[in-house]
Amino acid sequence: MIRVHIWNENIHDREDYVRAVYPDGIHGALADIFRDEDVRVTTGFLDEDEQGLPEKVLAETDVLIWWGHCAHDRVTDDTVSRVIGHIHAGMGFIPLHSAHHSKVFRALCGTTANLKWRNDDRERIWTVDPHHPIAQGIPEHFELDTEEMYGEPFDIPSPDEVVFMGWFAGGEVFRSGCTFTRGGRIFYFQPGHETYPTYKNEYVRRIIRNAVFWAAPAGKRTGIPVTNPPSLENN
Repeated sequence: MIRVHIWNENIHDREDYVRAVYPDGIHGALADIFRDEDVRVTTGFLDEDEQGLPEKVLAETDVLIWWGHCAHDRVTDDTVSRVIGHIHAGMGFIPLHSAHHSKVFRALCGTTANLKWRNDDRERIWTVDPHHPIAQGIPEHFELDTEEMYGEPFDIPSPDEVVFMGWFAGGEVFRSGCTFTRGGRIFYFQPGHETYPTYKNEYVRRIIRNAVFWAAPAGKRTGIPVTNPPSLENN
């Protein structure tokens, strides 16, 4: 069994405009991805003891999913140190959407993780590494009718792999799904603005599900069915 801890600031989730999209919170929508899986899910919030990330919980976590947006600066250095210590020791880490600016992700990258952004655009997500385990069951591309635009340049170190690229109706492109290794496996995934139903999209949910099984420590990396990637024609 893979043990997943979903950490959420749980600030936007208390507002009516987010509850209208995610009545059980963003963490609830993420937890629902694993409803029929052999996965134990726990949740943690910023306003809990030790900011929802105590040592006991981290010691029992195989993969940490992180959603943060407006309170990155409220995460203490002690919390960051605890989380990074467990990632270095092999815990998987999946920062979602605005977690690119989390203290944890920026420390792991050693860069600002800055990018271009604006609201309300249509996004087409391209699977550029169809052989990757995280891409199993994902088509060549799929669309999100409305998503927050993130655009290049994205100030991160060169990823180990770029699995997905995002293209926006305004013309921007973005490395939407990137992997890194810092002891444990890391998968950054861009879609997921709080006002859009992104985490209800079947392919987004599948990607996050695949990423958890991929990022789990060695010995627990099972459960991703192998599918044939789309055929590529030579021109």
